[in-house]
Amino acid sequence: MKFFIDTASVKEIREAASYGILDGVTTNPSLLSKEQGEPLAILKEICSIVDGPVSAEVVALDKDGMVREALDLVKIHPNIVIKIPLTKEGVKAIRELSQKGIRANATLVFSSNQAMLAAKAGASFVSPFIGRLDDAGHVGMDLVREIVTIYGNYGFETEVIVASVRNALHVVDAAIAGAPIVTCPFNVIELMFKHPLTDAGIKKFLEDWDKIKKRGQA
Repeated sequence: MKFFIDTASVKEIREAASYGILDGVTTNPSLLSKEQGEPLAILKEICSIVDGPVSAEVVALDKDGMVREALDLVKIHPNIVIKIPLTKEGVKAIRELSQKGIRANATLVFSSNQAMLAAKAGASFVSPFIGRLDDAGHVGMDLVREIVTIYGNYGFETEVIVASVRNALHVVDAAIAGAPIVTCPFNVIELMFKHPLTDAGIKKFLEDWDKIKKRGQA
């Protein structure tokens, strides 16, 4: 499984990259709006940190506008992937971009039907938002399992990015479902390191080591 971080914070990305487990980054207009600086400059800096796909989202709602924005965004760096919402105009844009050899990430996906349309249009990635589905009373991970199965049935090359991840259990469930990619906010990546038994074990080892040192000093 590939691990992406879902943030536009250069500080968080640098820290996550230092762990040696980061494969890519996903951003969106909301995340970029939280950061100080010009969005294109932030995206350029992110690309200099992570050698992997970096999703940058368009804000136009029509196909031609999406394609124009995409052509500007890909000039930032070869690793830029264009994030496009799964609408009729979005599918048209994904198709045109795929024909130009530009990778697209179909975002705001909430159904298997939408995921199939994205794959048929040539999206490189599809991002089902599981947390938001959970919030609405659905089981978001059921959608991930459906999409992974459907793509496997027909050999679609589109990769599933499990998005809107809210906790570390989402990551485990995504891995069990066979999703190739999960994108997590920084706090969830941090939680993946933690277990009380690990902390307790370290504490006990250090206490016992101190006893050995004290015996040697006696």
